[in-house]
Amino acid sequence: MLSIFGSVALDTTRTPFNTEEKILGGAATYASLSASYFVETSLIGIVGTDFPPEYRSILQGKLDLQGLSTKQGNTFHYDSSFDYALSHRTTNKTELNVAADFEPVLPPGYPTPRHLYLANNDPIQNIRLLSKFLSPVITMCDTMEYWIRDKRDQVIRMMSKVEGVVVNDEEARLLCGSANLIKCARMILSFGTKFVIIKKGEHGSILLHNDVLFPTPGYPLEEVVDPTGAGDSFAGGFLGYLAAKNSTDTHTMRQAVIYGNIMGSFAVEDFGVRRLLKLTKEEIELRYNKYLELVRL
Repeated sequence: MLSIFGSVALDTTRTPFNTEEKILGGAATYASLSASYFVETSLIGIVGTDFPPEYRSILQGKLDLQGLSTKQGNTFHYDSSFDYALSHRTTNKTELNVAADFEPVLPPGYPTPRHLYLANNDPIQNIRLLSKFLSPVITMCDTMEYWIRDKRDQVIRMMSKVEGVVVNDEEARLLCGSANLIKCARMILSFGTKFVIIKKGEHGSILLHNDVLFPTPGYPLEEVVDPTGAGDSFAGGFLGYLAAKNSTDTHTMRQAVIYGNIMGSFAVEDFGVRRLLKLTKEEIELRYNKYLELVRL
């Protein structure tokens, strides 16, 4: 089983072409739904009493929700706007609400996951949750600009306690103080983790593992609707595939990166998690094989 700890949110997303208010989102939501196509996935997070019953029903149909708590109050809300090119996002409002002081309490008998993904939560929360489990096979974490600026030392400490780190290019440069992404990846490895993935949005990603560098392009799309959950969907697809294979050898890691790119490409084709909910395994494999054809000499 793969457990994913992170935000379950109501997102308001604005583009020059459309606006969707308080739709199902959040880092853990995207990552969990993406991973669920590869392995049994459990979501750990919190929502408020305003969380729509239909959204809970959607998640229950795909995920194990034993670790999803409900608290009196409002669900985490993120309001953002994209530019005309859909390549730059501006944060309009971040309302942590019930997630502000969340301390995950797992129910009695909650199974110890073999694989654990710590999404971009407070690094102190992530470290505490990690300590609740005994030696998962693969652990991976993410972070974001807010935590790097506010709690850099704790971010580095968190990275030292997991097998893998996934961050986007801007976060890597901010954390490491370097414009060169290869140098950034090597610095993050020096913190104590075993592999690093740096996401580059539509331009793909870079994996550094066992001193092997594996750059991959993004999957080319004719239409992008909402880029909000691309990175989290990448992480879910990547770790979901690794968990299914129960391996971290370099060949499997390379395959997992490609699946991550593929899942991210699906996520941006509609607002929120809608495209992830309509996917089939056949579509995933078809796009994976098309990707291989595109990059093969």
